[in-house]
Order: sequence, then C-alpha cells, then structure tokens
Amino acid sequence: MPAIDEALRDRALLGAALGDWRTWTTWLAVLRGAFGLSLDVQQRQVFAEVAGGRGSLARPVRELWAIVGRRAGKSKMAAAIAVYLACFVKHRLSAGERGMVLLLAASQEQARVVFNYAKAFLVESPVLRQEIVDATRSEIRLRSGIVIAIHSNSFRTVRGRSLCAAVFDECSMWRDETSSLPDLEVYRSVLPSLLTTRGMLVGISTGYRRVGLLYQKYRDYFGQDSPDTLVVQGGTRQFNGTVDEAEIAAQVAADPAAARSEWFGQFRDDLASYLSDDLIDAAIEPGRPLELSPQPNTVYRAFADASGGVGQDAYTIAIGHKDREDHCILDLVRGTAGKIDPHEVTRQFAALCKEYRVREVIGDSYAQEWVAAAWRGTGVAYRKSELTKSQIYLETVPLFTRGLVRLPDHPKLLRELRLLERQTHRSGKDSVDHPRGGHDDHANSACGALHLIGAAAKGLANISDDAWRRILGDIEKMPAYRRPSGMTPWQRRRERAVSRFV
Repeated sequence: MPAIDEALRDRALLGAALGDWRTWTTWLAVLRGAFGLSLDVQQRQVFAEVAGGRGSLARPVRELWAIVGRRAGKSKMAAAIAVYLACFVKHRLSAGERGMVLLLAASQEQARVVFNYAKAFLVESPVLRQEIVDATRSEIRLRSGIVIAIHSNSFRTVRGRSLCAAVFDECSMWRDETSSLPDLEVYRSVLPSLLTTRGMLVGISTGYRRVGLLYQKYRDYFGQDSPDTLVVQGGTRQFNGTVDEAEIAAQVAADPAAARSEWFGQFRDDLASYLSDDLIDAAIEPGRPLELSPQPNTVYRAFADASGGVGQDAYTIAIGHKDREDHCILDLVRGTAGKIDPHEVTRQFAALCKEYRVREVIGDSYAQEWVAAAWRGTGVAYRKSELTKSQIYLETVPLFTRGLVRLPDHPKLLRELRLLERQTHRSGKDSVDHPRGGHDDHANSACGALHLIGAAAKGLANISDDAWRRILGDIEKMPAYRRPSGMTPWQRRRERAVSRFV
C-alpha cells in the first residue's frame, strides 16, 4: 500500500484532485509524521516547526489534531485523509461487519463541501473510481465494504456504527441547539467505536476560544512526546504559501484580535467564557420544579426579550424574586420561537405576570415602540431597560461569583449561558454576546431578571433604620383594600409599598 504522501503525489491516485503537491509540503510532512513514517532533513524541520519541536514518531498516532489558519486547505485535506483511510488502510472488522469512515463537519453546508472534495478524490483517479459501488448525497460505498459517510456534527449519528476512522472538520466551530459542548459529546461517542477497530481520529480546524475539545488537546499535547496524540499548529502561509501575504496583512490591520485565529492558527486572547462552568453549576438547584408557583408576601420582578415572530429568535420572559438570605431566585423562564403571533404571546406573558403580581415588565430595546404598545393593552406596563444587554450581563456576574443565584435546570437557558462570550476590545472595555450563529434570548431574559432582583436587594440593604420607620409609617396610613388569598391586609400593603420603593 502506498504511504499517504505518496498517494497524494500520485496523479493516478489522490494527486489528480489534489493539484500541485509542491504547495502542500507542510501537510505532507505532518501526515508522514502522524503515520509514523520516516522524515528527511527538510521534512523534520517543517514538522518540528508546526509540532512544537517534536521529532519523528515511531508508529502511527491514534489522534491527529491540526490547528491551522483559514484558506490553508483544511476541508480538502480532511476529505483526502478520509479517502486514504477508507481505500488504503486495512481495518480490523469481523466477518459481515460493515466499516465506516465518518467525516463530520460544522454544518450541513460545510458537510456538502467536504463531500464534494471526497467524491472528487475518488472520481478523478482512474484507479479509485473503479472502487465506487454507489453514492448518495452523504455516503459513498466502496467495493471493500467500507462506507465513507459525511454528516454535520451530532453525537446521535455516530452511535452504533463500526468506525474505522473519524475526521472532525472545523470542530472548534461546531454548534448544536441541544448542547453547549457538541465537540466533546461527539468525541466521547466515537471513541468506543474507534477502540474496537483501532481506527484513527483526525481533527482539523481553525482555532477559536480557549475552551472545548480542540483547545484541550492543544493544551495537553502540543509539543509533548505522546506516542498516541499529535497536535500541530500553524498559520495560513505555513500550510499554503500561495495565499497573498498582502491580503493577510490587510485582514490583520482590520481586526488584529480575530487575525490570531483566522490567519495565524492561534487561539483568541480577547474571547473568554462569560461564566465558568463551575459558577453555572453552583447556581443550579437540582430537583426543584422547572417553574415555581407564586407565593404570598413576595415581590417578583420580570424581564422580557421580545421577538417579531420570524426567524429563529425566541420571545422570552423570566420572573424571579429575592428570598430572606438575599438569594436571587429565578422562578421561571419561558420562551417561544419560530413563526408566532407576537401579540398573542405578549397577552400570554402579561397574564403570567399578573399571576405573580408583576405590574411592570422591563425589556431590551428591540422594536421599542411596538413592544411597549403591545404590552400597554394588556394592563401590564413595559419599560425599556436603562442598560444594554451586554451591560446587564456584566453587572450580573457578581451575583454568580457571590453564590447568590438560584437557577432551574432549564436546558436551553443553561446552554445559552455556557456559550456566551466575553470579549475585550481595543479600548479595554468588555462586552458579552452570543457566538456567531447562536442565540441568547433565554439568557438575556434570565440575566435581566436577576439584575433587577439583585438591584432591588442592594437597594433594600442600603435603607437606613430611619428610612424603614418612615416607610412603615406610610404603610400604616394606606387605605385597606380587598385581601388576596393567603395574605393579610398588612402584608399586602407592605408588599405594595416596598415594591414601589425599590
């Protein structure tokens, strides 16, 4: 069987679709090193530059992770590796067992791009095209019984398969609506199948935040003499010298922070998680109901994030209160997305607010006049928040760090909180927002409500004894009115007075 770099140089095999192999010399050196092949003097130098000073490896590694800048041929090389592993490597399979080389991409669109590359490597070769039995939109079946399957990332699609190899394309950019850590979940799902066949796992991606699977592998194995895991890192021009250097320089001048990951294969220093997993986990109340019923003698606060009823944005609301120990408790978070009637959702949320005796809802600046008018007709007032969404996030952090937040085990809310990104700008100021292509509607409402509760708690804590005496004196002078169930007239008057005061 030809070595992988030989197959990529041979125009009768993978070389026909690869093009001029001389522009892929760094990739070829990395692949020879990953497969435990000998390196010449020039290849050893190139390999050491991108592998953190590592020397040649004695045998093939179990995992190869490549952190490479944009336009360096990552998707094409991911497809080439998948085809090579399917066509030229013998796999340990039982009789009648059908093996699969699984290539996972960041999205359906990206998966189609990688699939077209993989198909081209087979079709353009006069030898390999004869190995194709049939092909669908996402799978190519070979005469050997091996199937090359290309899908978007999902830990559900890999279970129960006999994997001969797995290739993760752009894994640092993976997103999943049901998980905040889709890369780690997919990784844990493919490992048992790969252990059975002793197949190789390859991850190729641009770097992004210093979290997730790719960063963990870089942190633990880059430059380390591990016999099973190889991590390489390099900029665009190190892996593809044909990219115009002046074009990269223009991109660097426009956004230096983003250029570290986009063009130089680094992880971004200006991006961090809004909250650590430990802070979020400490705030969750396991076992409590997802929504708490309204209680007497309790002042509730509400924050809403409106939506126009189109697209993927959700119309959300969060309601919470402060207990006697100054804990900021989120009683409920509700949201509805997709094609909705925003006026009807507003009426439903207003009825919910009345159950919790909330007479005013605070919200963000989305379509301010339309939202205010929709709420005005429900009997519940709507007021625009004085703080931006990013400011609310930043001012809510101390509540988490002080251990004052109590959250329900709400999957969408927790996922959005874990994915929020904190970015430091050139001016030195921080901002918080969801990642590209993500959403934070539930997190926005939840943190908005927590900020209102925290601000109310702070205001009550700063009231002097004399001020409290005056407030209680005003309460005693208030006229009596109908008593709600479970509350004395004095409790109801006190609640109304304190609510107005804070």
